[in-house]
Amino acid sequence: MPATGERTTPRVLWRVKVDRAREGRVVAEPAAPCAYRGRFAPSPTGDLHLGSAAAALVAWVAARAAGGRLVLRIEDIDTPRVVAGMLERQLEDLRWLGLDWDEGPDVGGPFAPYAQSARGDLYEAAIAALARRDLVYLCDCSRAEVARIASAPHAGEEGPRYPGLCRAHGMRARSFKRPPAVRLRVPDGEVTVQDRFQGVLLQDVARTVGDFVLKRGDGIYSYQLAVVVDDLAMGITEAVRAIDLLDSAPRQVVLARLLGGEPPSFAHLPLVVAADGTRLAKRARGVPIRDQRAVGRTPGAVVAGVARVLGLSKGDEAEVAPRELLEHLDLAALGSRKEVRLTGMLVDALSDQEFENLPPRG
Repeated sequence: MPATGERTTPRVLWRVKVDRAREGRVVAEPAAPCAYRGRFAPSPTGDLHLGSAAAALVAWVAARAAGGRLVLRIEDIDTPRVVAGMLERQLEDLRWLGLDWDEGPDVGGPFAPYAQSARGDLYEAAIAALARRDLVYLCDCSRAEVARIASAPHAGEEGPRYPGLCRAHGMRARSFKRPPAVRLRVPDGEVTVQDRFQGVLLQDVARTVGDFVLKRGDGIYSYQLAVVVDDLAMGITEAVRAIDLLDSAPRQVVLARLLGGEPPSFAHLPLVVAADGTRLAKRARGVPIRDQRAVGRTPGAVVAGVARVLGLSKGDEAEVAPRELLEHLDLAALGSRKEVRLTGMLVDALSDQEFENLPPRG
């Protein structure tokens, strides 16, 4: 993530597409060199909150400071969790904050569609490409079965390390106990992730996570598959996101390289937490941007508060517009912190009367 005015060497953008004339194969072809391409990728499962607004703000200033483009991509792949009308609310809140984007579901762009729910053919083609190289297999193991076998020290965000029970079966049909998932054969070896803010992360994905799921038994594609395919297809050069996704980075590096591409660089922000150190709940009163608006906060006041807690704003300005942050931008100020607390502003600053006036949440 370059500082203001710093020039970077353009990298080659690889267009990833489905060639239906060649049995739906994934085709990667070099296109024109591209400059900085960042992205913000919200999930329409709840209102935009202060934590996601912080990630959106940093992604925006990073792209604008580099003279690049910002892509708004909607991570709605887990369709049962999507809330009707929430995407429109999130876009409205982002614009209320003063943020814009160059490509997205509402403004179009060369890599449309920008909603993951409409990109299933690309994900299926990626699995087919991996299957031709015997890099995936069908698995009908349940989480309970895996937990009984895997040792506790390997338990992670997706559950215990998968021990490879179904590896030998490949993709061939057989009698399944339940609809099978598709897992990636993770190669042995340590992966190095150089993170802009958090430094170096080393992980042997095969030993730590094991063969992870690319497609669930219910037919829903995994976050890991969708984000990697989309980042490659859209030529994303840097992924700015919260630190709670840092552990996903090694898996995404492995998968991107097995698909013949190179992942974006990573910049994992400190997690925005409540004043007492607990995680922000999307539905907690005062946390959604809608609540800030409901009690009369201005966009500038919310941006100023978020920028101040992140360290992007050193002054005591009551209001700041996103573009004003570019004037004296120092993204290194985010440092390698794991979390930042909303102390003395925004949520804490809501009075009892303001809380009482907030509309009820259904």
